[in-house]
Amino acid sequence: MAPALAFAVVAAISGCQSKNGASEVLDPAAIAAPASQAGANTAAPAQLTASSAATAPKGNLTLGTGSTKIAMLLPLSAPGSAGENGRKMYDAARLAMADLGDKLVTLTIEDTRGDSRYAKDLAVKAITSGGVKIVIGPAELAAAQHLAKLSGTQRPPVLALADNFAGGPGVYAVRLSEADSAAAGAAAVASKGAKKFVLLVPAGANAGAVEARVANALSIYGATLAVTLPYSASDAAKVVSDMGSLVEAPDAVVVASGDGSPVAVLSALKAKGIPGKAVSLIGTERWLERPIDPLYEGAYIATLDQSETGPIADRFKATYNYQPDVNVAYAYDMVALSAGIASSVGPNGFSKQVLENASGFRGSTGLFRFRADGSSQRSMPFFKVEKGRLKLVEKQTAGF
Repeated sequence: MAPALAFAVVAAISGCQSKNGASEVLDPAAIAAPASQAGANTAAPAQLTASSAATAPKGNLTLGTGSTKIAMLLPLSAPGSAGENGRKMYDAARLAMADLGDKLVTLTIEDTRGDSRYAKDLAVKAITSGGVKIVIGPAELAAAQHLAKLSGTQRPPVLALADNFAGGPGVYAVRLSEADSAAAGAAAVASKGAKKFVLLVPAGANAGAVEARVANALSIYGATLAVTLPYSASDAAKVVSDMGSLVEAPDAVVVASGDGSPVAVLSALKAKGIPGKAVSLIGTERWLERPIDPLYEGAYIATLDQSETGPIADRFKATYNYQPDVNVAYAYDMVALSAGIASSVGPNGFSKQVLENASGFRGSTGLFRFRADGSSQRSMPFFKVEKGRLKLVEKQTAGF
């Protein structure tokens, strides 16, 4: 029998929690097969023998025979990296289904083609069909944002796989966001005694979300966000100059970058001696979407370890003959979470109470939890940029 790597839901339901209260994702004993399935053959299905990463899978994309129906929307045939990532997530879903026993759920995977409009239509169809208990995906940002605006409390929850998605009621953001990274980084520095923080954040719709998350994370450690300064690429130097007149002797400066480069802000900060002995500089995971610039030197960044997929890594590599990445980990964890709820609670267990369990869940991407507003919070490694590389400072930190 393949190892059963799964989520034990909340303690009241499953009785399986870690010392810090988080429900264990990768506990081999977390999911027990129903009595009717005892002794059933749960070996990996035949289609696990080949990787799907190179080309879009064809034919039957329904896995499992369980009574709980799950829809998964992936950009399998999308061009470029979007399609490659979609196919990696498909392989992850297949592995999760094999690990968990495919008689627990029926997982139907549909190809969004990387088309936001088509992804939206597929998602709306899934949540209004009446049979699906939870939807994993879509990975297209515009489609996820559309779902978050829809009204209705009886629809199934959605675990959206889109990058930089803020979430919405019942539409949960799975991936690490800049707000997560900024909050966790600020919390890690605050835990060492820093009390007064400044946040520099790109002006725009996401500024408020980043500010709220950072302020909340700091409050846990008795630290405060002294001021938040929105900036644009053209006025970075002026904003940094204004910071000096607004805040006296901050202990740390957090710099969010959004879709742009942080270099203009970092250059202005460096001219003022930041980072330095008295003032720490905290970046975010979005800095790392670009090559590490010399101006990153000395900054602290909380981000997922892209090469660390925990207990699933070796088996994934052996099964598909390529190294798993964070896309694999996200997809595996969401299928595992869904199957875990189906096993522990039943087909009707996909409630806000279960999904928004305050203690969170621990999976191959670390500790995470979903909030009522649809955002997610994650623990992650904490790094310092030294000589152009990320040097591990702490294995886990969290902004909650």
